[in-house]
Amino acid sequence: MTWGIRVLEAVPNFSQGRDAGFVEAVADAFGRAGCEVLHTTMDPDHHRSVVTVIGPPRAVENGAVAAARLALDNIDLREHQGVHPRVGALDVLPFVPLKGMRMRDAVEAAHRVGFRIAEIGVPVYFYAQASHPPGQTLAALRRGGFEALGQAPGRDRAVADLPGRDSHGRVLHGWAHPAAGAVCVGAREVLLAWNVDIEGMDHEVAKRVAAELRETGGGFAGLRTLALRLRSQDRLQIAMNLEDPAATDPGEVFRAIERKVSRLGGRVAGTEVVGMLPDAIDTPCAARSMRLRDWSEARILSRRVSAHVASRRRARG
Repeated sequence: MTWGIRVLEAVPNFSQGRDAGFVEAVADAFGRAGCEVLHTTMDPDHHRSVVTVIGPPRAVENGAVAAARLALDNIDLREHQGVHPRVGALDVLPFVPLKGMRMRDAVEAAHRVGFRIAEIGVPVYFYAQASHPPGQTLAALRRGGFEALGQAPGRDRAVADLPGRDSHGRVLHGWAHPAAGAVCVGAREVLLAWNVDIEGMDHEVAKRVAAELRETGGGFAGLRTLALRLRSQDRLQIAMNLEDPAATDPGEVFRAIERKVSRLGGRVAGTEVVGMLPDAIDTPCAARSMRLRDWSEARILSRRVSAHVASRRRARG
């Protein structure tokens, strides 16, 4: 019986993709807080790392605050150059309700952590289900990047954030830490973060392909896309977030990319998933059909959560 066992996921994204020691320190901080680290990834051209953790809600919250302190102490965005959009050293911090949790619980966790991060001196923007009203997008918050924080007219009104001030009386949004920027803290469901590498076309053509695929361009529901050139790796990729992989088949998206790229004289070279795999890609057959690199059962989120719950159940005796 698993009654009483609750599992919260956090997927912090950091603006540091070239220092493996930093990523190890973040993973250690979550581990010391009582979390299980499921996966870490980093990319030098994105200059970004992503850490996926699960655990009891309070452990995940405490680990997230410790990770925010590490980002504040070790990352200076004034020296940061990467192809991925960002506004913060700890750029994005989503909470995902898993076993025994509702979205409301994840929203409350996001709010608690957001206020704790604001108290250490870094401003916070709430997004997705944690914003007020719900639905604030990352694209809107990150428009113009770190360099535009506090400068864009109407940014505060666009945020539609929770009212509140930190321990120094500062409003949670509308300003930026000079080195650490701001943190986007959210609550959302499980999504698929993935990149498809393409060859045989230039960056501008890839941008048009990405624009046609995304939801706002009349493409797939819940799909967010960017076309990025990774110069040091000589790679061109369509980077994507699919907000509901249970409702929109990733395989169908992949096949659409193949068709569009092939018609333009290019080819798909492979696919990488950032973080964990949703159930939509839980078989080797599905992975092969999408030319997915590094597939393994250990990266299937639902299986890792089940194993985590079983381990905690055994620990309870």
